[in-house]
Amino acid sequence: MRAVVQRVRDASVSVDAAVRGRIDSGLLVYLGVAQGDTPGDAAYLAEKIGGLRIFEDPQGKMNLSVQDVRGGVLAVSQFTLLADARKGRRPSYSEAAEPGIAETLYEYFMDKIREQGILCEAGVFQAHMEVSYINDGPVTILLDSRKYF
Repeated sequence: MRAVVQRVRDASVSVDAAVRGRIDSGLLVYLGVAQGDTPGDAAYLAEKIGGLRIFEDPQGKMNLSVQDVRGGVLAVSQFTLLADARKGRRPSYSEAAEPGIAETLYEYFMDKIREQGILCEAGVFQAHMEVSYINDGPVTILLDSRKYF
């Protein structure tokens, strides 16, 4: 399971011009589910993201988590995080999980975020979405439950 985590001042996701999820300060998380991922992968990333210390403390150091600053998480499913573009010009998505499995693990990930007392908003699984945000910093972190990076 892969995640792109961005510290944001605000973020929203819309489908057919209707806002479906919105947060103020917090984290925008793009989440890609790979073949072979399990609830353990989702739980690992949810815990890692919930405790990731990428918000500034009063001294200006990144020592605070989204929990500490009482921010929210906007989770957006994104199978393209599993793209393999090493050959040719058209990416392969063969490493992405089947939609039914991916949706279940995406929902489980969000449940695990909420269990930490963090507001979690969401996009719409498999929908064409428009994401708007202000990246704060900018701060962008790549995570992989298999620790490839």
